[in-house]
Amino acid sequence: MSAAAGFPVATISGLRVVGGPAEIDITNAGQLRAALLAAAAEGHATIVVDLSETAFCDTAGLQVLVLAHRRALAEGGELRLVVRAATLLQLLRLTGVDQVIRSFPSLDEALSELPAIAIRPGGSGTAWAPRILAAS
Repeated sequence: MSAAAGFPVATISGLRVVGGPAEIDITNAGQLRAALLAAAAEGHATIVVDLSETAFCDTAGLQVLVLAHRRALAEGGELRLVVRAATLLQLLRLTGVDQVIRSFPSLDEALSELPAIAIRPGGSGTAWAPRILAAS
C-alpha cells in the first residue's frame, strides 16, 4: 500500500483502491483528488474509493468524487464507493450522487462486481448531473 497525497492507495484484485479518512471536506478534498488522479494515471480506469471509515463528506468532497467518476467513465471504467455510514448514504441519496456512482456495503463486494455499463438515468441521451452539481 502506498500513500498518495495523504490517502492510502493500494492495488487489490487488480483494481486501485483509495482509502478515505473519517471526514472529507474542503481541507482535504484536494488530496483526495490528487490520489484519484494518481490512481487513474497508472492506467486504472476503474477505481474503488473505500469510504467505510468515512462518516462525513461535504460538497467539495462530493464534487471530487463525481468528477473522478466522469473521468473514469470517459476512460471506459467507473468509480465505485464503499459506504457504510448511514449519514453518508443519506447524503449521497439527497444529492442524487447515488444515481450516478454505485456504492457497495463492503470492499469485497466492490472488488468482485462486474464492470458497469454506463447508462444515463432515464435512458435518454440528454445530459444529466446530480442535484448537487445541477445548475439552479
